[in-house]
Amino acid sequence: MEHSTKPVLQQWWVYMLKCADSTFYTGVTTDLDRRLAEHNGDRAGKGARYTRARRPVELVWHEAGHDRSSALKREYQLKQLSRNEKRLLCIKG
Repeated sequence: MEHSTKPVLQQWWVYMLKCADSTFYTGVTTDLDRRLAEHNGDRAGKGARYTRARRPVELVWHEAGHDRSSALKREYQLKQLSRNEKRLLCIKG
């Protein structure tokens, strides 16, 4: 029996949250449910500093099918958008 030495590729997600103060937060993860729980304080010491002061947060947009590199590039693109462009992206889904 042969064993593969290739690493298993994980699917990465790019996501956008709407915070309690109506601002947006963009990030990447391999597990949306876990990450959303972390942002909302369900796991002490986890989540982003930005969202800790703006809870609760709501997942308003996500995109799958990335590897880590492309997810980080997409995250950067989204962070360059204006607030209105982010809002429109969330509406379009």
